[in-house]
Amino acid sequence: MKDESTTTSAADAAYEETTPESAGAAERSLRLLDVLAAAGKPMLVDDLAQQLRLPKSTTQRLCSNLAASGFAMRDIEPQAYVVGPAFRDLAESTLRFGPLRSQRHKVLKDLSEQLGETCNFTTLDGAEVIYLDRVEFKRPLRLTIDIGSHVPLHCTSSGKLLLAHMPEPDREALIAQMHLAPMTLNTIVERDTLIAQCQRIREQGYACDNQEFVAGLISIAVPVHDARQQVRATVSVHAPVERLAMDQAIARLPMLRAAASAMVGLI
Repeated sequence: MKDESTTTSAADAAYEETTPESAGAAERSLRLLDVLAAAGKPMLVDDLAQQLRLPKSTTQRLCSNLAASGFAMRDIEPQAYVVGPAFRDLAESTLRFGPLRSQRHKVLKDLSEQLGETCNFTTLDGAEVIYLDRVEFKRPLRLTIDIGSHVPLHCTSSGKLLLAHMPEPDREALIAQMHLAPMTLNTIVERDTLIAQCQRIREQGYACDNQEFVAGLISIAVPVHDARQQVRATVSVHAPVERLAMDQAIARLPMLRAAASAMVGLI
Protein backbone atom coordinates (compact mmCIF):
# COMPACT_ATOMS: atom_id res chain seq x y z
CA MET A 1 0.00 0.00 0.00
CA LYS A 2 1.34 3.44 -0.97
CA ASP A 3 2.28 5.74 1.90
CA GLU A 4 -0.20 8.66 1.67
CA SER A 5 2.11 11.05 3.53
CA THR A 6 4.91 10.28 1.07
CA THR A 7 2.59 10.98 -1.87
CA THR A 8 1.45 14.26 -0.33
CA SER A 9 5.02 15.36 0.36
CA ALA A 10 6.03 14.58 -3.21
CA ALA A 11 3.09 16.61 -4.54
CA ASP A 12 3.95 19.52 -2.27
CA ALA A 13 7.57 19.42 -3.40
CA ALA A 14 6.52 19.40 -7.05
CA TYR A 15 4.21 22.36 -6.38
CA GLU A 16 6.99 24.31 -4.70
CA GLU A 17 9.31 23.62 -7.62
CA THR A 18 6.85 24.71 -10.32
CA THR A 19 5.17 27.63 -8.57
CA PRO A 20 8.07 30.14 -8.84
CA GLU A 21 8.38 29.50 -12.57
CA SER A 22 4.62 29.82 -13.09
CA ALA A 23 4.52 32.95 -10.99
CA GLY A 24 7.42 34.35 -12.99
CA ALA A 25 5.64 33.68 -16.28
CA ALA A 26 2.47 35.32 -14.96
CA GLU A 27 4.41 38.37 -13.80
CA ARG A 28 6.16 38.68 -17.17
CA SER A 29 2.83 38.35 -18.99
CA LEU A 30 1.31 41.13 -16.91
CA ARG A 31 4.33 43.35 -17.53
CA LEU A 32 4.03 42.70 -21.26
CA LEU A 33 0.33 43.63 -21.25
CA ASP A 34 1.15 46.75 -19.26
CA VAL A 35 3.67 47.82 -21.91
CA LEU A 36 1.23 47.09 -24.76
CA ALA A 37 -1.59 49.02 -23.10
CA ALA A 38 0.64 52.01 -22.35
CA ALA A 39 1.97 52.08 -25.93
CA GLY A 40 -1.49 52.48 -27.44
CA LYS A 41 -0.16 51.14 -30.75
CA PRO A 42 1.18 47.87 -32.21
CA MET A 43 4.58 46.82 -30.87
CA LEU A 44 7.10 44.50 -32.47
CA VAL A 45 8.34 41.50 -30.51
CA ASP A 46 11.90 42.87 -30.75
CA ASP A 47 10.82 46.17 -29.15
CA LEU A 48 8.84 44.39 -26.45
CA ALA A 49 11.80 42.15 -25.65
CA GLN A 50 14.11 45.16 -25.39
CA GLN A 51 11.74 47.11 -23.16
CA LEU A 52 11.04 44.12 -20.91
CA ARG A 53 14.71 43.04 -20.93
CA LEU A 54 13.74 39.51 -21.89
CA PRO A 55 15.08 37.15 -24.57
CA LYS A 56 13.21 37.44 -27.85
CA SER A 57 12.22 33.76 -27.70
CA THR A 58 10.67 34.24 -24.25
CA THR A 59 8.83 37.37 -25.38
CA GLN A 60 7.52 35.60 -28.48
CA ARG A 61 6.25 32.72 -26.35
CA LEU A 62 4.51 35.12 -23.97
CA CYS A 63 2.88 36.94 -26.89
CA SER A 64 1.71 33.68 -28.44
CA ASN A 65 0.20 32.48 -25.16
CA LEU A 66 -1.54 35.81 -24.56
CA ALA A 67 -2.87 35.83 -28.13
CA ALA A 68 -4.22 32.29 -27.69
CA SER A 69 -6.22 33.46 -24.67
CA GLY A 70 -7.41 36.69 -26.32
CA PHE A 71 -5.45 39.06 -24.09
CA ALA A 72 -3.21 40.09 -26.99
CA MET A 73 -3.65 39.88 -30.74
CA ARG A 74 -1.47 40.09 -33.82
CA ASP A 75 -1.48 43.27 -35.85
CA ILE A 76 -1.03 43.47 -39.63
CA GLU A 77 2.71 43.05 -39.21
CA PRO A 78 3.36 39.35 -38.39
CA GLN A 79 5.68 40.18 -35.48
CA ALA A 80 3.57 43.02 -34.03
CA TYR A 81 1.01 42.77 -31.24
CA VAL A 82 -1.69 44.91 -29.64
CA VAL A 83 -3.93 44.30 -26.63
CA GLY A 84 -6.73 41.86 -27.40
CA PRO A 85 -10.47 41.75 -26.73
CA ALA A 86 -10.13 39.78 -23.48
CA PHE A 87 -7.87 42.51 -22.08
CA ARG A 88 -10.36 45.21 -23.13
CA ASP A 89 -13.23 43.24 -21.56
CA LEU A 90 -11.26 42.97 -18.32
CA ALA A 91 -10.48 46.69 -18.33
CA GLU A 92 -14.13 47.52 -19.01
CA SER A 93 -15.33 45.26 -16.20
CA THR A 94 -12.83 46.86 -13.83
CA LEU A 95 -14.12 50.31 -14.72
CA ARG A 96 -17.78 49.27 -14.43
CA PHE A 97 -17.68 47.09 -11.32
CA GLY A 98 -14.36 47.75 -9.59
CA PRO A 99 -14.05 49.07 -6.03
CA LEU A 100 -13.60 52.65 -7.27
CA ARG A 101 -16.91 52.71 -9.11
CA SER A 102 -18.86 54.18 -6.19
CA GLN A 103 -16.36 57.03 -5.88
CA ARG A 104 -16.60 57.79 -9.61
CA HIS A 105 -20.38 57.66 -9.38
CA LYS A 106 -20.36 60.23 -6.58
CA VAL A 107 -18.23 62.58 -8.71
CA LEU A 108 -20.69 62.11 -11.58
CA LYS A 109 -23.70 62.64 -9.30
CA ASP A 110 -22.23 65.85 -7.88
CA LEU A 111 -21.55 67.11 -11.41
CA SER A 112 -25.10 66.32 -12.51
CA GLU A 113 -26.49 68.25 -9.56
CA GLN A 114 -24.22 71.22 -10.32
CA LEU A 115 -25.23 71.31 -13.98
CA GLY A 116 -28.85 70.28 -13.54
CA GLU A 117 -28.51 67.88 -16.47
CA THR A 118 -27.70 64.24 -17.21
CA CYS A 119 -23.99 63.35 -17.02
CA ASN A 120 -22.18 60.31 -18.41
CA PHE A 121 -18.97 58.34 -17.94
CA THR A 122 -17.92 56.49 -21.09
CA THR A 123 -14.98 54.72 -22.68
CA LEU A 124 -13.95 53.12 -25.95
CA ASP A 125 -15.17 49.61 -26.75
CA GLY A 126 -13.79 48.53 -30.11
CA ALA A 127 -15.29 50.90 -32.68
CA GLU A 128 -18.03 52.23 -30.39
CA VAL A 129 -18.57 54.17 -27.18
CA ILE A 130 -19.85 52.26 -24.16
CA TYR A 131 -21.68 53.90 -21.26
CA LEU A 132 -20.02 52.73 -18.05
CA ASP A 133 -22.02 54.98 -15.73
CA ARG A 134 -24.50 57.82 -15.90
CA VAL A 135 -26.59 60.00 -13.62
CA GLU A 136 -29.89 60.96 -15.16
CA PHE A 137 -31.24 64.27 -13.92
CA LYS A 138 -35.00 64.00 -13.52
CA ARG A 139 -36.23 66.68 -15.88
CA PRO A 140 -38.59 66.65 -18.84
CA LEU A 141 -37.17 66.18 -22.35
CA ARG A 142 -34.30 63.86 -21.52
CA LEU A 143 -32.62 61.04 -23.41
CA THR A 144 -32.55 57.73 -21.55
CA ILE A 145 -29.60 55.43 -22.30
CA ASP A 146 -28.93 52.34 -20.21
CA ILE A 147 -25.53 51.66 -18.65
CA GLY A 148 -23.75 49.22 -20.94
CA SER A 149 -25.31 50.71 -24.07
CA HIS A 150 -23.17 51.41 -27.12
CA VAL A 151 -23.34 54.48 -29.37
CA PRO A 152 -21.37 55.48 -32.49
CA LEU A 153 -18.04 57.28 -32.40
CA HIS A 154 -18.50 59.69 -35.28
CA CYS A 155 -21.60 61.56 -34.08
CA THR A 156 -21.25 61.77 -30.28
CA SER A 157 -19.13 64.12 -28.19
CA SER A 158 -17.54 61.27 -26.23
CA GLY A 159 -16.93 59.25 -29.38
CA LYS A 160 -15.21 62.06 -31.25
CA LEU A 161 -13.13 62.87 -28.17
CA LEU A 162 -11.94 59.26 -27.84
CA LEU A 163 -11.19 59.17 -31.57
CA ALA A 164 -9.21 62.40 -31.31
CA HIS A 165 -6.94 60.99 -28.62
CA MET A 166 -6.06 57.80 -30.47
CA PRO A 167 -2.62 57.57 -32.07
CA GLU A 168 -3.02 59.19 -35.49
CA PRO A 169 -2.37 56.03 -37.59
CA ASP A 170 -4.89 54.05 -35.53
CA ARG A 171 -7.46 56.85 -35.75
CA GLU A 172 -7.20 57.21 -39.51
CA ALA A 173 -7.30 53.44 -40.02
CA LEU A 174 -10.43 53.17 -37.88
CA ILE A 175 -12.16 56.10 -39.59
CA ALA A 176 -11.38 54.54 -42.98
CA GLN A 177 -13.32 51.42 -41.90
CA MET A 178 -16.22 53.18 -40.18
CA HIS A 179 -19.68 53.56 -41.68
CA LEU A 180 -20.50 57.22 -41.06
CA ALA A 181 -24.24 56.79 -40.83
CA PRO A 182 -26.23 60.07 -41.06
CA MET A 183 -28.10 60.02 -37.75
CA THR A 184 -29.36 63.61 -38.23
CA LEU A 185 -28.92 66.43 -40.72
CA ASN A 186 -25.90 67.61 -38.67
CA THR A 187 -24.02 64.29 -38.60
CA ILE A 188 -20.51 64.33 -40.06
CA VAL A 189 -20.51 61.89 -42.97
CA GLU A 190 -17.27 62.90 -44.71
CA ARG A 191 -14.11 61.18 -43.47
CA ASP A 192 -11.84 64.15 -44.17
CA THR A 193 -14.17 66.40 -42.18
CA LEU A 194 -14.16 63.99 -39.25
CA ILE A 195 -10.35 63.72 -39.30
CA ALA A 196 -10.03 67.52 -39.34
CA GLN A 197 -12.48 67.88 -36.46
CA CYS A 198 -10.56 65.29 -34.43
CA GLN A 199 -7.46 67.43 -34.81
CA ARG A 200 -9.32 70.50 -33.53
CA ILE A 201 -10.77 68.50 -30.64
CA ARG A 202 -7.31 67.34 -29.59
CA GLU A 203 -6.06 70.94 -29.64
CA GLN A 204 -9.00 72.48 -27.75
CA GLY A 205 -9.36 69.67 -25.20
CA TYR A 206 -13.09 69.00 -25.52
CA ALA A 207 -15.63 67.74 -28.06
CA CYS A 208 -19.16 68.79 -28.94
CA ASP A 209 -22.17 67.02 -30.38
CA ASN A 210 -24.32 69.72 -31.94
CA GLN A 211 -27.48 67.70 -32.65
CA GLU A 212 -25.38 65.16 -34.56
CA PHE A 213 -26.63 62.01 -32.80
CA VAL A 214 -30.18 62.98 -31.87
CA ALA A 215 -31.99 65.99 -33.33
CA GLY A 216 -32.67 68.55 -30.62
CA LEU A 217 -29.96 67.20 -28.28
CA ILE A 218 -26.52 68.71 -27.65
CA SER A 219 -23.59 67.32 -25.70
CA ILE A 220 -20.08 68.26 -24.62
CA ALA A 221 -17.34 65.91 -23.36
CA VAL A 222 -13.92 66.22 -21.73
CA PRO A 223 -11.22 63.55 -21.34
CA VAL A 224 -10.45 61.56 -18.20
CA HIS A 225 -6.75 60.69 -17.91
CA ASP A 226 -5.12 57.92 -15.95
CA ALA A 227 -2.00 58.35 -13.82
CA ARG A 228 0.15 58.13 -16.98
CA GLN A 229 -1.81 60.94 -18.65
CA GLN A 230 -3.36 58.50 -21.12
CA VAL A 231 -6.99 59.27 -22.05
CA ARG A 232 -8.97 56.33 -20.69
CA ALA A 233 -12.53 57.66 -20.55
CA THR A 234 -14.74 60.72 -20.90
CA VAL A 235 -17.11 62.76 -18.78
CA SER A 236 -19.95 64.38 -20.69
CA VAL A 237 -23.20 66.25 -20.23
CA HIS A 238 -26.12 66.24 -22.63
CA ALA A 239 -29.35 68.20 -22.70
CA PRO A 240 -32.11 69.38 -25.04
CA VAL A 241 -31.02 72.41 -27.03
CA GLU A 242 -34.17 74.22 -25.87
CA ARG A 243 -32.79 74.09 -22.33
CA LEU A 244 -29.03 74.31 -22.87
CA ALA A 245 -27.53 76.07 -25.87
CA MET A 246 -24.08 75.02 -27.06
CA ASP A 247 -22.41 78.24 -25.88
CA GLN A 248 -23.96 77.71 -22.44
CA ALA A 249 -22.62 74.14 -22.38
CA ILE A 250 -19.12 75.35 -23.31
CA ALA A 251 -19.31 77.90 -20.48
CA ARG A 252 -19.69 74.94 -18.09
CA LEU A 253 -16.40 73.35 -19.18
CA PRO A 254 -14.62 74.25 -15.90
CA MET A 255 -17.10 72.10 -13.94
CA LEU A 256 -16.71 69.20 -16.36
CA ARG A 257 -12.93 69.44 -16.22
CA ALA A 258 -12.96 69.56 -12.42
CA ALA A 259 -15.00 66.34 -12.38
CA ALA A 260 -12.63 64.71 -14.87
CA SER A 261 -9.65 65.73 -12.72
CA ALA A 262 -11.32 64.23 -9.65
CA MET A 263 -11.51 60.89 -11.49
CA VAL A 264 -7.80 60.69 -12.35
CA GLY A 265 -7.04 58.48 -9.36
CA LEU A 266 -10.25 56.47 -9.77
CA ILE A 267 -9.54 54.54 -12.99
